[in-house]
Amino acid sequence: MTSIKAIPSKIKSFFKKEKAAFKSDDKAAYLYSLPYILLFLTFIIIPILFAILLSFTTFNMVSRPEANGLNNFIYLLTSDEEFMKHILPNTIKFACIVGPTGYILSFILAWALSQLPHKLRTVLAVILYTPSLTAGITMSVVWKVFFAGDASGYLNYILMELGLIIEPIVFLQSSDYLFTIMVIVTLWGSMGVGFLAMLAGILNVDQELYEAAYIDGMKSRFQEIIYITIPSMKPQMLFGAVMTIVGTFSAGAIGVQLSGSNPTPNYAGSLIVNHIEDYGFIRYDMGYAAALSLVLLLIMYFFSQLAWKLFGEKD
Repeated sequence: MTSIKAIPSKIKSFFKKEKAAFKSDDKAAYLYSLPYILLFLTFIIIPILFAILLSFTTFNMVSRPEANGLNNFIYLLTSDEEFMKHILPNTIKFACIVGPTGYILSFILAWALSQLPHKLRTVLAVILYTPSLTAGITMSVVWKVFFAGDASGYLNYILMELGLIIEPIVFLQSSDYLFTIMVIVTLWGSMGVGFLAMLAGILNVDQELYEAAYIDGMKSRFQEIIYITIPSMKPQMLFGAVMTIVGTFSAGAIGVQLSGSNPTPNYAGSLIVNHIEDYGFIRYDMGYAAALSLVLLLIMYFFSQLAWKLFGEKD
């Protein structure tokens, strides 16, 4: 029989063993995480740090960067008329239309699919997800045929056959139509991994919660969504929100591919990403392009924090 005096020493030895095991597991966890940490540092953290440093320089990619203090940011706020007049408003408007609309549409479609039988749900989920996998260039080719500016364009042909227009409209070169077309095409391909995450979240909600809620007096599907479904899948909602924010603000290639030029006609479809490419790879002003990139990063961070406030875990 163990004596009472021996108990403290046994407790100490137990905690020593647990501490050693914890340290061992901790080292193993860091070891397994090392490849990801190295890749994250190499392709995310280090480029961001370089971009921050370059944003305070004048760099034409030929000569060495020269420090210019805050001149890039002063020029951005006071002298870059295209940015203030077209680029920033286009980006905010595009994000405010495509972001919430695509996000809400993803949730509605995910919820609708969750009500269907398994096989039919799988087929429809693949159909909805496939456009997001389509390469941007391939997607733009399809839509360029549809919105072609001559009589062979599908939309022009339909409108002329219906007698709604007399002559073809050059949709993709018109500042009146390009932005709207960009919104339509982006929403068409917006059912990406955020949509799949929401679908998985809805399917994994505990069904007993619904049963208990109906016993307690819940009367409609709308109440079911508001009081049970959404609160039960906040991690998936947060993930979908962040992916939507990143995808929306990093969009820009679609306008250039549709119109065939950067900047787009009258800057109608130009976003911050296009402005960065314009200064960085056309005008070779990499310092100013880095400043624009930093501004875009801060905008994305702000909206990501807003998403965290809505769907993040409350302490």
